Amino acid sequence: MKIISWNLLHSAGAGIDDVARLIFDERPDLLLMQETTAAIDGLPTKVGGFYARTPLPGRHHGLAAWSPVAFSVPPEARLLRRGLIVHRVCQIIEFKQFSVANVHLSHGQMLNRRQLRQISQMLPRLAAILGDCNLVGPSLLPGFCDVGPRRWTHAAGRLIPVRLDRCFVRGLESVDARLLPRGSSDHHPIVVRLAIHPGQP
Repeated sequence: MKIISWNLLHSAGAGIDDVARLIFDERPDLLLMQETTAAIDGLPTKVGGFYARTPLPGRHHGLAAWSPVAFSVPPEARLLRRGLIVHRVCQIIEFKQFSVANVHLSHGQMLNRRQLRQISQMLPRLAAILGDCNLVGPSLLPGFCDVGPRRWTHAAGRLIPVRLDRCFVRGLESVDARLLPRGSSDHHPIVVRLAIHPGQP
């Protein structure tokens, strides 16, 4: 499965035409978006497929997922440990063989690791967590491997390069991981191709 994750930079960043172009160029099996506003809600009218958006509580932007085929069940929003300012949620998408969590985690380096552990407990044995983790350094997430691209994905304050956009997997492996041009956003999209790990029953 080819999955792309992209933080759009809500109202100031990538727009619906940018997202549509990405889909046409890359043909993902699943596109996960963070900082997504209602301006992206018309995506299926441009590219077809199926779309679900989950605003963060009290914010005008949030998480969204697009797929060229119908979701087997609607993506589900789960509340996470809240940050000092922003309430956080994750969006869980279920497939036949594994589940994917779309995330935009808090900035606190202890808190976002706690949120990751909370999400890991919500997921089945075969699972992936992708998105803007706001995480610097190792995840310290038991049972999961970091298989996303190893290059920086965001320049904090436009000066300090950091790898905030991650992909963590359990029972899966990545057969490809790369960055795409960031376009109008302040984050590069990450692309991974995931497969069931050969050692899984």
